[in-house]
Amino acid sequence: MGGRVTRAFRNFNVENRARREISKEKPTPAPRHRTARLDAMTDSPELKEEVLKKDDKFLTLLKDVYVESRDPPVRVKDGGGEHLPSKQEEKRLTKLGHLEALDVKKVPKGKISLVEALTLLNNHKLQPQIWTAEKIAAEYSLELKEVHSLLEFFIPFTVLEFPKETKKP
Repeated sequence: MGGRVTRAFRNFNVENRARREISKEKPTPAPRHRTARLDAMTDSPELKEEVLKKDDKFLTLLKDVYVESRDPPVRVKDGGGEHLPSKQEEKRLTKLGHLEALDVKKVPKGKISLVEALTLLNNHKLQPQIWTAEKIAAEYSLELKEVHSLLEFFIPFTVLEFPKETKKP
């Protein structure tokens, strides 16, 4: 039903609208630059002849040209000399306990792995007097400010199991 209505509006007065569009004055295009017109040059027989003519003087000069190409010798850089200083990161072994197979073995100092983060957050949640921010920072080689932010903004989930309700007769 909707298609019929839209078709009726679309086809309403089509011929008059088409005539109106066709009779509108078209804008005149901008004039083209003389050198951009290649069709005028091809009409001139003198230019065609000049382009297609072979000059013997230039042909002999071109035949005398000989190009020889060689690759430059490969220079091997020696071990001594200028080296850019490479950044050597100190790494520490992870403290994972029974989850050792799940995570990476070495972590740069100042960073912790995902499993370590979950472990230290859980330890702090269960025993906040023992696992203080200072102890965590010393244990995992972290900055105290970052540990405070970690303990403030990241909280591990707590799983609660509700007892199943028994039906009362």
